[in-house]
Amino acid sequence: MERIVEKAATDGDILWKPFSLTYVTYIEGDLFGKVLAVASLAPLAIFVSYGTLVVFRRDLCTIFALIGQLLNEVINYALKHTIKDPRPNILGLPHIHYGKYGFPSNHSQFICFFAAFSSLLLLFRLKQNGSQSMKLLRRFYALCCWLLAFIICFGRVYLGQHTTHQVIGGCMIGAAFGSFWFIFLHYGLTPFFPLIASWSICEWLLVRDTTLIPNILFFEYMSARSEGRARSRKHSLKPKSG
Repeated sequence: MERIVEKAATDGDILWKPFSLTYVTYIEGDLFGKVLAVASLAPLAIFVSYGTLVVFRRDLCTIFALIGQLLNEVINYALKHTIKDPRPNILGLPHIHYGKYGFPSNHSQFICFFAAFSSLLLLFRLKQNGSQSMKLLRRFYALCCWLLAFIICFGRVYLGQHTTHQVIGGCMIGAAFGSFWFIFLHYGLTPFFPLIASWSICEWLLVRDTTLIPNILFFEYMSARSEGRARSRKHSLKPKSG
């Protein structure tokens, strides 16, 4: 595959270099393009983070957030193979390494779903701690999500992976579905979380509902510290042999 791209690239005046693993290309010597290529790895990192949180946290909100992200991918695949809008052809390079269709942009739809869902989650669901510093911090995190989305979406056009309308389409669909999924989760599913958590399969998998706990990190810290102290006292009261 790389031989095909390198051979095609030498036919033009500009050398396009494939980025390892993702096969995102950037112009050789273009540092800004390389940064954008690296930024396009963000969806992969986000999926790994989702999986890590689901395995180690086992929280229903996180699990349904991942389900929504996966449904967003299904929608993208269905739209791409229904509309069949081709990707831009850079210098006549073959499209094998890009995928056949480009509308809507998968990266743009993915990251805009994530940005919309995460910002709504930060601003409306995780608001139990009403201190001014925490409010500012949540707004800062939400802004960072959208800044990352802008960088990735801009990079898809800059690197020639998609046309502008393919990226805009992905942004609109991803943001719309991310907003819908948050509303559906917050108002439709959350009231049933205690019931779902009580299912035998959830108890067996240690799936839990932490919706009503204001600060889960502080709660787990205090619980672990209290349990550690209790066990330490119990151990110190045991009669010593000999």
